[in-house]
Amino acid sequence: MKIRKIMLIAAALTAAMGLSAQSRHGKTTAYPSYEGLVMAGYQGWFHNRDKGTMYPDETKITIDMWPDVSEYENTYPTGLKHADGTTARFFCSTDEQTVQTHFRWMQEYGLDGVFMQRFFGSARAHRGTRKHSVEVLTHALKYSQKYERAIAVMYDLSGLNPGKDDCTTIIEDWKFLVDSVKVTNYSKNNQYLFHNGKPLVVIWGVGFPDRPYNIRNIALEKLIDFLKNDPVYGGCSVMLGVPTYWRDLNADCINDPYLHELIKSVDIVLPWMVQRFTPLLHFEMDRYRDVILADMKWCKENGVDYVPLVTPGFSWHNLSRKANANNIGGEKPSGSIPRMKGTFYWDQIYTAIRSGARMLYVAMFDEVNEGTAIFKCTDNPPVSEHAKFVGMDGMPSDHYLWLTGEGARMLRNEKPLSPEMPLR
Repeated sequence: MKIRKIMLIAAALTAAMGLSAQSRHGKTTAYPSYEGLVMAGYQGWFHNRDKGTMYPDETKITIDMWPDVSEYENTYPTGLKHADGTTARFFCSTDEQTVQTHFRWMQEYGLDGVFMQRFFGSARAHRGTRKHSVEVLTHALKYSQKYERAIAVMYDLSGLNPGKDDCTTIIEDWKFLVDSVKVTNYSKNNQYLFHNGKPLVVIWGVGFPDRPYNIRNIALEKLIDFLKNDPVYGGCSVMLGVPTYWRDLNADCINDPYLHELIKSVDIVLPWMVQRFTPLLHFEMDRYRDVILADMKWCKENGVDYVPLVTPGFSWHNLSRKANANNIGGEKPSGSIPRMKGTFYWDQIYTAIRSGARMLYVAMFDEVNEGTAIFKCTDNPPVSEHAKFVGMDGMPSDHYLWLTGEGARMLRNEKPLSPEMPLR
């Protein structure tokens, strides 16, 4: 039986039972739909403050961009030096003031909000064995209220160990987040992102061939059914994060039609497009456009909403160098997908909107490990004989935040859509 039919039957049975259970979610929100919004992914994983000096050894650096820390209230010394001899400093994601600064930037520049990345290990440890598993999320909920930004939970299946784990772990974690963290009902001024009038939950990492788990036997159907139909913790919309070529089931995607059945059972599909397009090839935006148009056609025919991904660039030289030292893969060049001073990012924003996108996902807000961050970074990183850093190409540190806000206004028709990158 098709997955969607099973879920419809489950929903009907729940209603027929006349259960008196009360939903734990907020009844209203400032963000009832993803449509018209530009959202970014938020990692929030830079929390080394209790272990002494951050990044003490330059030979073990795994980040490819260096943040502009001039506006953070608290910063921490690293083992690196700038060209003038001063100690390079870094922020800590678990500091409340760090999260406040980030959400203030979102409001200031017009980024509508973020999906808080919740990795499988954090979901597994939700009962308090890892303090930071909810610390950053709790701060984010607080400042999403203060700065009126949308917020939602994105479960990343990275870390799921087949044979030992399955998606029922996420079911228990979602109950914890709803009951203890009040993630969907934090206050009367609820900023949790809904879609189709229901709280939106994301499951990312479905259909990638390099994952150790088989999507057929990790209880994905059970998780989706729970999120959509449970009378207390369900009633949610669900978004699946899948490979770029999910529709054709080839290239970066597993060749299993079951993936299509899963997608048909949810509300939104998000293809992961990082590293799939580059400004170094001719007619890449034509290819990007054609992928989006064909994806949207499939989604319309199957009753699923679609959100394309945009990203400013990509670099993971330092991370790959460390992996190469451990005989895991090869060393990658620095800035392998260059930013071109923002033109690559803008070309994607324009092409996606021009193709009919009604919402956008930005990868990522604070991801300096892979060089996709849009938050404030610097052209003055530490000097090192070992590590290489991607800079801002002479653009202001807030350049990508500003471009994101411009894209959001054009998405909502508040400004005319322009193929040319806006100038300040």
